Amino acid sequence: MTDTNMFHTVLIANRGEIACRIIQTLRGAGIRSVAVYSDADAGSRHVALADVAVRIGPAPAAQSYLNIDAVLDAARATGAQAIHPGYGFLAENAAFAEACEEAGIVFIGPTAAAIRTMGDKITAKLAVSARGVPTVPGIARPGLTDAELIDAAGGIGYPLLIKPSAGGGGKGMHVVTAPAELDDAIAAARREAAASFGDDALFLERYLTTPRHIEVQILADAHGNVVHLGERECSLQRRHQKVIEEAPSPLLDEATRAAIGAAACETARSVDYRGAGTVEFIVEAAAPDQFFFMEMNTRLQVEHPVTEQVTGLDLVEQQLLIAAGAPLCFAQEDVVLHGHSIEARVYAEDPAAGFLPTGGRVQRVIHPEGEGIRVDTAIADGLDVSIDYDPMLAKIIAHGADRAEARRRLVRALDDTAVFGFPTNVEFVRALLELPEVVAGDLDTDLIARRFDGIAFAQAGAREFAEAALLLDAAASAESAGAPSGPWARRDGWRLGASAPRRYPLVCGERRAEVSVSGSGSSPAVAIDGSAPVAAAIRVDDGDDLHRTIMIDGSVRTVAALRSGSDRVAIAHGGAVFDVSVERVSHAAADGAQSQPHLDSPMPGTVVLVHVADGAHVAEGDPVLVVEAMKMEHVLRAGVAGRVALHVAQGETVARGQTLAAITPATGSETAIEEAS
Repeated sequence: MTDTNMFHTVLIANRGEIACRIIQTLRGAGIRSVAVYSDADAGSRHVALADVAVRIGPAPAAQSYLNIDAVLDAARATGAQAIHPGYGFLAENAAFAEACEEAGIVFIGPTAAAIRTMGDKITAKLAVSARGVPTVPGIARPGLTDAELIDAAGGIGYPLLIKPSAGGGGKGMHVVTAPAELDDAIAAARREAAASFGDDALFLERYLTTPRHIEVQILADAHGNVVHLGERECSLQRRHQKVIEEAPSPLLDEATRAAIGAAACETARSVDYRGAGTVEFIVEAAAPDQFFFMEMNTRLQVEHPVTEQVTGLDLVEQQLLIAAGAPLCFAQEDVVLHGHSIEARVYAEDPAAGFLPTGGRVQRVIHPEGEGIRVDTAIADGLDVSIDYDPMLAKIIAHGADRAEARRRLVRALDDTAVFGFPTNVEFVRALLELPEVVAGDLDTDLIARRFDGIAFAQAGAREFAEAALLLDAAASAESAGAPSGPWARRDGWRLGASAPRRYPLVCGERRAEVSVSGSGSSPAVAIDGSAPVAAAIRVDDGDDLHRTIMIDGSVRTVAALRSGSDRVAIAHGGAVFDVSVERVSHAAADGAQSQPHLDSPMPGTVVLVHVADGAHVAEGDPVLVVEAMKMEHVLRAGVAGRVALHVAQGETVARGQTLAAITPATGSETAIEEAS
């Protein structure tokens, strides 16, 4: 980066992995970086990486990262000449771009006019249609009434898609398969659009039955030059949110690639675009040469690394150069794609529990390494992952000579990835990459929904329980070795005659096992649920306090293991993390005392509703509380009939696994009284 007009200080109006990613390029260019942070992010990685960090408010985004005045005040106070918005938050906010201009600070992005035009799907479709860019057949103009939408539906044909003009992320979108469904779907779409975006304007499009989501990266300077950098396939989506992205698309041939790239460049020219942007198209899988404009994202995309890997360009560097007034230093014919790249997003969520948000403290994190592997991350050991923001933690990206090599490398990288402390989606995205359709490149946006029920999540078996017992036993022996000497300090089962086996009643989720370990620490034997003991061994990998190579009955594998206290160990293998602990038997339960079922929060969040009063009687299945996190609500219902003891109140912030209420089961006489009343 050699432009003499380059900035000396740039503020990043964002957080998480994208802030870290931007800081990396700024540091390489010798540009001073300024981070902003909320109270929830005071200990975050982007704050530590930046040259300067400024607090801009409390945890809620509306009072911090979305507070335009606070961001501009931070820029003025630190002498920032420019602001990079990253993605999300203020990145596509026309008012913010205008405020930067009024403050004399360069907004690293397009003009406010371009943001405003492309931010409304109806005006965007009208703008690109005027340039000859194909759009999905339908009806789109401002102010369409319900009656006009209904009248137009017959001509479009079914199935059709109702879409809000404002916003994104799939909110307010409805697929309608028959005329009888249309009235209710329009009403629901208007309610959702108004609630999510403050704008209930709708339009209709033909619904493609096997749609593929293909987007094109463009760059445009202030001198009229526009180029595209090839396409990305983003068809693997869950609830309209991308999960895995790749470049180039396995669907397109060279002729279609050139045509869709040219259409993307015309889209940019339609609004006199400046900077990096992404033009999104929808393509029918059976007819890949027929592509239709969906929308334009007027910012850097989450999935930009796959384009960087196949082009060799640093897109953040290009953004900086364009914002500083430099012309593009290459032409379209200079853009050559090398190999293939695939990216997987790592989220703080639990796929096995319906993708409920998780989060909490990162006890340890293991990032993969290796040829062709890149990791964009915001997480580090000891970091507290808040529920206040998007749950994406990191992106694992793999590059290879071809798609097959890139996919294999990414699968291996996910095998080597582990987050200890709370569930993530690592195992899920690894399993997704192994589906036959994904291996073959036969993708569409509904693939995950169709195949999700068939994805089996690993559960602890004999191997995991045996490994956990061996690890706990080895740790106990090591601690004993450093304890005061004498027979009373020994924990190896020594006694007159043969040593007693050390017994470990273990639990992992709903699964349990009784494991016994006998013999010495150097040559133990392990037995599961009364089976015959088999030889085992543990080797600590040199210079690595996490990885252990474990041999059991001649079978060897390496796992990442993190011990928490004397009775708990987490084992990571193949993208899955097994949290195994010694089961503590309740004496009250053993004596036949009645248990008190409790309701534990399935995710960190906020109690937004309490349905019953403390001490009230509930029937089995009655709603008791509602917990919300990251715009997802979860209703906790009574598992048994009885009296409720509330442990929290509405508005309280709760942790994953925290007991929110307990239910004392009703006796037969109490139930009869309640029914009579």
